[in-house]
Amino acid sequence: MDEKEKEDISLKKLVVAIDGPAGAGKSTVAKLAAKALGYIYIDTGAMYRAVAWKALQQKAPVTDALILSVVKDIDVRLSYHDGVTHVFVNGEEATDYIRTPEVSRIVSQVAALGPVREKMVELQRAMAEEGGVLMDGRDIGTHVLPQADVKIFLTASIEERAQRRYREMREKGYDVELAKLQEDIAARDKADSERAISPLVQAADAVLLDTTGLSIEQVVEKILGMCR
Repeated sequence: MDEKEKEDISLKKLVVAIDGPAGAGKSTVAKLAAKALGYIYIDTGAMYRAVAWKALQQKAPVTDALILSVVKDIDVRLSYHDGVTHVFVNGEEATDYIRTPEVSRIVSQVAALGPVREKMVELQRAMAEEGGVLMDGRDIGTHVLPQADVKIFLTASIEERAQRRYREMREKGYDVELAKLQEDIAARDKADSERAISPLVQAADAVLLDTTGLSIEQVVEKILGMCR
């Protein structure tokens, strides 16, 4: 894509929705695509992770009641600069804390609760009103932004997603097992697709993009092509 094509897309101020299962690489490619387009990147998964992290900070069993008590007055804000989405919870930066295995294990439980989703969706829709945004998550094209100009369903095999997460966790110093990560991702897929509220499904008008075997650069270029 040349500079003129990128400029034309930026001027249109499209709303781009990317959905898909855990570990499909949504955040990685969405950040790069948004940067190339000059769009604002909104990491909705980080918002749910922020709620999960705050629940864990209570040092008590993470029940639905505890999560609802936390989200009642929570303030989650995203700040995107220098190619990084910074996450603030009640004024405290939690960017590094929300990507731990402990948060990953409970985020599906958090996202399945109606009051949590209602609060997050309200914030997400407000951020997308002006256009020129790229938002990724589990139900962006089906529920949060059903009128999005471009909808993409990004996926990859469980094996490849586990390998990606394994490398990411090892690089951050976490001692993880590949087999356990595969189990966790399969369980996450099941929970996300079977939840009663806004389950993970491909929108009827979304384009399926399987990233198995593709490089990050190849996936980003495909996304940019869909925005032409």
